[in-house]
Amino acid sequence: MSRIGKLPIQIPEGVTITVDPNFITVTGKKGELKIPNLEQIKVEVKDNQVVVSRENELQPIKAKHGLQRSLINNMVVGVTEGFSKKLEVNGVGFKVALAGSDLNMSLGFSHSVIYKLPQGINASVTQNIISIEGIDKQLVGQVAAEIRSLKKPEPYKGKGIKYIDEHIIRKSGKSGKDK
Repeated sequence: MSRIGKLPIQIPEGVTITVDPNFITVTGKKGELKIPNLEQIKVEVKDNQVVVSRENELQPIKAKHGLQRSLINNMVVGVTEGFSKKLEVNGVGFKVALAGSDLNMSLGFSHSVIYKLPQGINASVTQNIISIEGIDKQLVGQVAAEIRSLKKPEPYKGKGIKYIDEHIIRKSGKSGKDK
């Protein structure tokens, strides 16, 4: 039995879960999320809990068991609390501004970079910190990774966009330099 898959998911107050043959829908105060129901994985809602079980012990089905439970749990957390990622912009002359639903960034290129935020994602900018928020964990992580990829931090001076809790391993400059 999957260690993750066998754990029941508690349904918080104000959250409704609908299980159809094809889709699982979770609705809460922050919005609604929907994922496909995986084959040979059974999802039941009973006693204010969601229980995920599998029909047989084949390896592909065992692999999907924990995945389905994690996806449902992430949807429940997303519609109640939401997810967020924070990015830090480091560098002389590097600036970030929010213009409507677009991030306008000066990242040392000859032109400014404009990143259009997808629907369902909110961003806020305070000084050099970008906060990405949303109810879909996968989408929040994807947007943060795309913004980071615009100017990855370099190892010599640390200039670029990095996650707030990321540690950049720094390299020394030229080895022939007097210290």
